[in-house]
Amino acid sequence: MIRLRLERRAETPAWMHVALPVLAVIATLILCSALVAMAGAPVLDAYGFLFLSTFQTLYDVQDTLVKASPLIWTGLAVAVAFRAKFWNIGAEGQLIAGAMAAGFIGQRTWLPAPTLIPLMFLGAMVAGAAWALIPALLKVKLKVDDVVTTLLFNSILLYALMALLEGPWKDPVSNYPNSPMIREEAQFPILAGDTLHMGVAISFVAAIVVWWLMERTTLGFSIKAVGANPRAAAYSGLSVARVLLGAAAISGALAGLAGAGEVGGIRYQVVSDLSSGYGYAGIVIATLADLNPLGVIPAALFFAIIMNGADAMSHETNVPVYLANVIQGVALLTMVGGRLFASYRLRITRASMEVSRG
Repeated sequence: MIRLRLERRAETPAWMHVALPVLAVIATLILCSALVAMAGAPVLDAYGFLFLSTFQTLYDVQDTLVKASPLIWTGLAVAVAFRAKFWNIGAEGQLIAGAMAAGFIGQRTWLPAPTLIPLMFLGAMVAGAAWALIPALLKVKLKVDDVVTTLLFNSILLYALMALLEGPWKDPVSNYPNSPMIREEAQFPILAGDTLHMGVAISFVAAIVVWWLMERTTLGFSIKAVGANPRAAAYSGLSVARVLLGAAAISGALAGLAGAGEVGGIRYQVVSDLSSGYGYAGIVIATLADLNPLGVIPAALFFAIIMNGADAMSHETNVPVYLANVIQGVALLTMVGGRLFASYRLRITRASMEVSRG
């Protein structure tokens, strides 16, 4: 009799960490091609419009980089949290918290102009970190499930924002449910074109900084040690609770900076639909990057390309734009499945059969 069983690998080969995301993307596109064919469109043509339309003009390239920026922030936020086994599903809410803080500071007329942008960044980091620390404290002190709390906190903050925008924070000029515009001095400098702002460059640099933090510092080692084996980390003298809270604060601060980028570089005010699901997309991006901060950059660019290219694909081939969302979901599943086989190998064994004689 032939049996299949999973056997844990002693060590995952280094090449797998690079090959796995690539194979996951290829498998995703192959699986999703069936949906393209069902829509009655040539698969290669549809994928051509999906991926190449974002490179037709310089503006398209700049727009893709701008779209990738918040995805990098939220991908980094999730990667840091997941490394510590803090299951932060709340990057969406932490992004909104950062946007609210940045929008509030950016409107203050009594603050000196040179301090506005630094204070917006600082305020966004503090707000995002504070919002992430609440479920982290509930996990550490009361053993409350962090998946549930971080997810619910997204809705709490979203509805709190909508209440503010419909009430005391409603723009008195337009009377729309938007916050007042931030001061001109608080708007991020434009680096190129019409949309490529300073926050985009900072997000790419942040990925390198977070990688250095995780790979070259004691704090990064502590976060990975707690995530790998909390009991062994505690036995070696690490405070598991303190490290987890630190990881949660860093994660929330990174997500909060995504909100600051949207307010200071794109919208110049706080609106209810500020985030296009960037916080949830960050989960897929971090997973596709195998929780590697440097891998977050290509993963975020991949997602930005399909988000921006979905409209062109739909216009030219009549494939629904929702295919971009399907690709995100399937990419998560294929990457999770791939990580299983990165940690385990499939063994085929032949079991002997014993025949008893009466």
